[in-house]
Amino acid sequence: MATAGKVIKCRAAVAWEPNAPLVIEEIEVGPPQEGEIRIKIVASSLCHTDLYHLFEGKNKKGFPTVLGHEGAGVVESVGPGVTEFKPGDKVIPVSVAQCGECRFCKSPKTNFCERNWQNDHVDLMSYPTTRFTCRGRPILQFASTGTFSEYIVINQIYLVKIHDDAPLDRVCLLGCGVSTGYGAAVNTAGVTPGSVCAVFGLGAVGLAAVMGCKNAGASRIFAVDINEKKFEKAKVFGATDFLNPKAYNKPISEVLAELTNGGVDFSLECVGNAEVTRAALESCIKGWGVSVLVGYTDVDFSAQPSQLINGKTWKGTLFGGFKIKDSLPKLVNEYMTGKIMLDEFITHKMDLEQINDAVNLMKTGQCIRCIITICK
Repeated sequence: MATAGKVIKCRAAVAWEPNAPLVIEEIEVGPPQEGEIRIKIVASSLCHTDLYHLFEGKNKKGFPTVLGHEGAGVVESVGPGVTEFKPGDKVIPVSVAQCGECRFCKSPKTNFCERNWQNDHVDLMSYPTTRFTCRGRPILQFASTGTFSEYIVINQIYLVKIHDDAPLDRVCLLGCGVSTGYGAAVNTAGVTPGSVCAVFGLGAVGLAAVMGCKNAGASRIFAVDINEKKFEKAKVFGATDFLNPKAYNKPISEVLAELTNGGVDFSLECVGNAEVTRAALESCIKGWGVSVLVGYTDVDFSAQPSQLINGKTWKGTLFGGFKIKDSLPKLVNEYMTGKIMLDEFITHKMDLEQINDAVNLMKTGQCIRCIITICK
């Protein structure tokens, strides 16, 4: 392409500081260096992790930054040493790496990678090196991606090539939340046919977990949330029973135990709340119950040792246990063949200029996923 090797000027939504509106700016995006790819982002979704960094994390070291990590686009150019990708490829950038060379990537037991940005730069929520600049200042790329920009540069270990016919304004959802929730059920929990499950929290991650439980063959799926307006949507994804913890004068774990003869086989915590994390564990049946921590929180949590001594298993999940390069192309194909749902997560569509409206919708719980058109 004519832009290869040159600095590209484009639009991006820049978060200059925490707890402040995003600003549409003209930024400069440098050409890709060794092992890097520059991508034209077509569409991106807004995830609660973006909001956490903007409004709740408030670590000023992570600013200024371009948020966004659920995007999809087309390769514009590649840097030296890149052989896996070429201009024109449809791709999904992901905030979880698969270098293919470290001991974790070579193990079938995990999707963790030693080269993940989280290992050394979790306070920044980004690599300190960036190809973004604006007003003469370097701008971080949130979660190694920064998809609220028309162009991004990303290391090849964070990039996945997908089917040429994949609709980018749908499959961008697989870049984080949907894959995380779905994989938490089918991979990390290992939901079995005929089992009874409970999913705590019915945002996009929780709804994807419900879908995973259903596709894995669960016979009964309890959808647990204090917002009963979400129950109808959960039914679409396969939930069979619905519980509002505020409707009972006893712990929700006791309610579930009474309804399931001792507790559920699998529980998935998709809120990121310490109290809910404990409730999810306590909702599992003794002997074989498995509880998976899916939602992120940096608050300490605890449980009675007897919960584990009695045979329960407490697990965590990163990106649903999926190795990105091995699994995302398959998930895209499963969407295209109707095995998994994506369209049903989308409640709003907006242009990049409306990004703050999208932020407000998610902040107030009025949307599940809003698709932002980045490049028209």
